[in-house]
Formats: sequence, C-alpha cells, structure tokens
Amino acid sequence: MLAGVPLIVRVWDRVRAVAAFDEVVVATDSPEIQAVVEHAGGRVVLTSERHESGTERVAEVARQAGFGQFDLIVNVQGDEPFLPIAAVEGAVARVTGGDDIGTAAVPLAPSEADDPSRVKVVMDDQGRALYFSRARIPFTAECRVPSAECRAFWQHLGIYAYSRESLARWVGSPPADLERLERLEQLRALAVGMTIGVARLSEPALPGIDTPDDLARAERYWTATTTGV
Repeated sequence: MLAGVPLIVRVWDRVRAVAAFDEVVVATDSPEIQAVVEHAGGRVVLTSERHESGTERVAEVARQAGFGQFDLIVNVQGDEPFLPIAAVEGAVARVTGGDDIGTAAVPLAPSEADDPSRVKVVMDDQGRALYFSRARIPFTAECRVPSAECRAFWQHLGIYAYSRESLARWVGSPPADLERLERLEQLRALAVGMTIGVARLSEPALPGIDTPDDLARAERYWTATTTGV
C-alpha cells in the first residue's frame, strides 16, 4: 500500500496520465494483482509464471492476437509510482527517432551513487547507453566526495519503449553473462548489439520502490506533496 492505495494501482494511474497511449494493460502472473487492478477499473492480462524479466512478460502480451495492431510497446515497471511523464515521452521519442529501445535517466547525487538499487547508466555523445551497472559508474575522482556538485552520474529509470521487432529480438536472444552478473535485463540487449537511446531529464526523480526503506521514503514524499495522480 502507498498512502492507502495499492502500489500497482498508483503506477497504473500514473501511466494512464500519458495521453499518447492507446491502451494501458497490467501484465502479471498474480491473481491477487489482477483482482486489485480490475477492482480499480484497469485491464489485466495474466501471464506465465516462468518469465525471468518484465520484458519477457510484456512480450507475451504483445504476441497475443488482441494486441497485434500496436507497433510500439512501452514497459513501465510496477514499482515506479513517481515516474515522470517526461520519461515516458522521452523513451518513446528515442524509438521513433531510430533507436531499437528507448529508456530514460535522471541526474543522481554522488552521495547515492554507491546504492546498488540505483542503477547507473553511462552514455555516448548521441545519448545511447554504453553500459548499465549497480556499481558506481563512471569513475571520477572529484565525484567521490558526497557533497561534490557533479553531473557525471545518471540514474536509470524503470521504463523501456520498443518497436515490435526490437522486443522480439530482445526476448529471442540468449541471456548474457553480464545480465546475470548485474541482474539487469537490459544488458542482454546491449550484448547483442541493440541500441538503447536514453532520454536525459534535467531533474532528479524518486527511485522505484524495492525495499521497506524505499516505501517509507515514498510515504513521506506522498504525504508531504499530496500531489497524487
């Protein structure tokens, strides 16, 4: 629960605020989640329990007959209630601009760069991802001081946009060694040479809710801002 409402419903509400989407679907293998979302008025597709990543789960839905007309698919992770709308729009723009996959990142304070739950991304001059890691990347001496002003660190947000062809290629490729080591599914796409364009936002964003501490911080933020969606 986040401020009295199930987290998945908060995320579903957030995604529904994106006007560009023709359809918003919650993909899950949990009948409990299905019941909660349908009670709130959302559409749910129950998927296999065997998926190892969100992308595999999304791909199962995209292959179903009722979704064959959609040529661009967006995967928002179910623990991102504060995902900026600009991140969704930016990820989509990277795909329509020619990248295989689109995602988004926000500035990360040096004091938070050692947190493994904050996934870091480094990019080339065209804004395409070179690598993602739970470790502190890139190395830069002046940014190792927590109080230093530094824009070297970028926090990856839990969103992916794909063309239908790119999604099929991603899930059709074998798991990569680095994917297993880092426990980051997007490293499979990089390993097979796919481009991941990163929309860089100017302002920091709250991370997804992965731990009890994350939830406590989210509750405090929600109470303080009372913005809701």
